[in-house]
Amino acid sequence: MKNVAKILCVFLLGLASATTATAAQLYRWVDAKGNVEWRDTPPPTAVPSKNIEQRRIGANVIGTGDVPFSVQLAAKNHPVTFWGSSDCGKTCENARAHLARRGVPYTDKNPKSDLEEFKKVSPAAEVPVLQVGTTTLKGYLETEWDSSLDAAGYPRTAAGTRPNPPAAAAPVAAKPAENTASPSPSKN
Repeated sequence: MKNVAKILCVFLLGLASATTATAAQLYRWVDAKGNVEWRDTPPPTAVPSKNIEQRRIGANVIGTGDVPFSVQLAAKNHPVTFWGSSDCGKTCENARAHLARRGVPYTDKNPKSDLEEFKKVSPAAEVPVLQVGTTTLKGYLETEWDSSLDAAGYPRTAAGTRPNPPAAAAPVAAKPAENTASPSPSKN
């Protein structure tokens, strides 16, 4: 029963240290009766110093960065590869901007640097080409790309951003009405 309590104490201590940003100290020693003690405070002075172990416990937190789990999962199951070149011009710029707007992590490949693989993907050697998992899209058509990215589980907007609401129309200042009637003759 004592061992279960000690294990629980160690677990709770580890859990408490995992929730804090700083590391904690953990002390282990064997008391006079042969029991192993684990505490976050140093042992009493009566314990011989040769039996004392001091351990530093760091936070037990897995950092995932800024990428949401849903995006990580989509990228794992349906990795995205973009094939484009400098010859592609505005079309490739728009395609890359589209992927960035949606927050899609992708591999950017230049057909000239990996020609053999590119010929397998696009025998006609047309750019841009988007691969979403096993789906290959030739050319850039926003609705088609959105459909494939949606089906793969990628978000509509980048993490932490929201689409901009439509701009409110600026109020137009009313002009004073001009008198279009011809002047009336004056009476003298």
